Amino acid sequence: MSAPPTADIEHERSGAVDLLPRGALVVLFVLVQIVAFSAAYLASIPTAYAVFVVVSVAATAYAANEGVFGILTAIFGSVLLIAIGLPLALFVARQNPSLIMEQAADPGVHKMLYFSVYGPLLAAIGSLVFGVPLALLLARGFPGQSVVSSLVDLPLVVPHSAAGILILFGFGEGGAFPQLSILGTVVGAVLAMIFVSAPYAVNSAREAFESIDDRTEYASRIHGANRAETFRRITGPLALRGILTGGVLAWARSVSEFGAVAIVAYSVRFFYPPEGSVVIGQHAPIAIRSAYLTGGLEESGAVTFLLLVLSTAVFLLIRWLAYDSSGPSGGLP
Repeated sequence: MSAPPTADIEHERSGAVDLLPRGALVVLFVLVQIVAFSAAYLASIPTAYAVFVVVSVAATAYAANEGVFGILTAIFGSVLLIAIGLPLALFVARQNPSLIMEQAADPGVHKMLYFSVYGPLLAAIGSLVFGVPLALLLARGFPGQSVVSSLVDLPLVVPHSAAGILILFGFGEGGAFPQLSILGTVVGAVLAMIFVSAPYAVNSAREAFESIDDRTEYASRIHGANRAETFRRITGPLALRGILTGGVLAWARSVSEFGAVAIVAYSVRFFYPPEGSVVIGQHAPIAIRSAYLTGGLEESGAVTFLLLVLSTAVFLLIRWLAYDSSGPSGGLP
């Protein structure tokens, strides 16, 4: 009797890498990359490390018997990883620890970091509160859906400085809500962030709703549950991962926004709890640009490093709480 197809595939992929557990191989590969990068950095030849990454990835795919297609896939994928990872690695390696500590003790940097988490969090919450119902409607379909979908995606192609101008026309003086103070306020900054980040929240939630089998909702309805109960007990929980992913993407997009916020609220007035009063600060991308113009590459690099550390910590915390089974939530359904 011939072996099943899955067994043939596993047999084809067996090779030298099977001599060690997969986890040990991953650790070994990472350690080799760290040593190679350190050597290339100390020798001031980062190009050599870029070549080494491609060669090592191709060799790993070859050792795993992935075949020609698998090796080519690994090579092309590694090129993109180099484009993303190498600048980040060189950035971290070239930081001045004393300058980082100096910036970390600066009260102005504290305010910037606080607002750069707090403001985007408000924008992400706003995007979800109003975006999830819209995503549900788009997933169910309605007349004119293509027009609404295009409108939702429009901020993805609008230049960000133009987005700030649109916010001023829409909500500033003579706009829809003239009583709102937009220029230089948290409201204006958050509106600008929502404008550029809402598509991520809506589209992620929409994809989550579309992936749900209609039969589960139908079963709920025929057992007497109304639409609200079905959403609360069936649709919402099943789509929760996608909704949360959209919120995280909206938050991350808001953290990185420069153009729209710079137009609407270059300097922002906000309540700062450590001082118990209203202060003036800047959103992180704007503060980094200001640091670059006044203090040069090293000072702006130190501020950027602090922002990266904080953003990574927030992202990992959210992932641990919501996605990993080891977190207190046990992982979302």
